[in-house]
Amino acid sequence: SPAPPWSPPLSPRPPGCPARAWPVLSQVSPPPWPPDGLASFRSFLRSEFSEENAEFWVACEDYKKTKSPVKLAEKAKKIYEEFIQTEAPKEVNIDHFTKAMTMKNLVEPSPTSFDMAQKRIFALMEKDSLPRFVRSEFYHELIK
Repeated sequence: SPAPPWSPPLSPRPPGCPARAWPVLSQVSPPPWPPDGLASFRSFLRSEFSEENAEFWVACEDYKKTKSPVKLAEKAKKIYEEFIQTEAPKEVNIDHFTKAMTMKNLVEPSPTSFDMAQKRIFALMEKDSLPRFVRSEFYHELIK
């Protein structure tokens, strides 16, 4: 699938790096990105109690690739209940407007139903989590 419009052009994905993770990881560091980069980034997020952002982003990438309307509806419900609804177990931090638009989009689930929320979370990770990750021990261990 093409790179999201908010991403710079991607360099070739390193072997062992999950395709859906590469747009996020390529923001952090120039290639070559070590194969365990996503695991390291998620460990860092877990240490900061903010892993739900990466989990939501990955769930949305998987959701967009779903072809069956029945499966799409099932996944939409699961993502909504896990990440979007108020008091969800892994509720992501999105503004009221984005949450309302996402809920409106879910009346008739489509592959783009979560796009706005996913872009907001990506921007949050890019602006907030990724710079802290680059300064962290997790990152320095990764690039040794």
